[in-house]
Amino acid sequence: MTHDTKDNLKLLKMFENCRVADVRDGMDAAMMHHRGSMSPEIRPLWRTRAVGIAKTARYMPYRGTIPSMTFEKYLDWVGWYYREVCPYPWIETLREGDIAVLDLGGVNAGLMGSENTLSGLRRGARGYISSDGVRDTDEIVLQKVPFWSRYTSQSMVQGRLQYDSMDVPVSVGGVTVHPGDVVVADGDGVIVVPRDAAPEVARYAQDEHARDRKTRTEHYKALGIRPDDTVGGA
Repeated sequence: MTHDTKDNLKLLKMFENCRVADVRDGMDAAMMHHRGSMSPEIRPLWRTRAVGIAKTARYMPYRGTIPSMTFEKYLDWVGWYYREVCPYPWIETLREGDIAVLDLGGVNAGLMGSENTLSGLRRGARGYISSDGVRDTDEIVLQKVPFWSRYTSQSMVQGRLQYDSMDVPVSVGGVTVHPGDVVVADGDGVIVVPRDAAPEVARYAQDEHARDRKTRTEHYKALGIRPDDTVGGA
């Protein structure tokens, strides 16, 4: 199901400023204690934050064979592979507010790297979540692309991954993610909020965030800490 971009952005506005911890508390208050939190193995490449609407895609281990060939023929084969075996049709459909959630089927391969992550950002994506690997990580960090993954990878996709489907439920970090779910990610990891429960969870999360912000502001003043943006400072 495709959701209207205006509806998506309105929903994301409800989670503005909320941390993963706040959303976890909101899920608990909504009686979803054991839902939503991805495995701690799914970590950010760098300290950042993203809130987006899940745009899902699924890839599977490659089931074909890798023929022996010359370097020149290998380059042609790689072009064919990207066109016919492992394309990226979901990138073309990314919209403002989306966060790509990618199920790589347990394969250690860099489906995403320094170039194609920027392509998604240009279309409005807010970040990426990978069930497995990502490559070109030094450049991704330098470019400040929000990315969470289980590990880093060296290899490209040819001979390793094949495209399966997009806009379908996927499994990432032990959580089933449906297209349209709200995804919140920061240094504490990733949490997924079912779309139909998102307004209620956001209300609880915002209440928790406000209480925490107020109390920490008092601590900052008592300790002589200059206010930062987490407590409303510059």
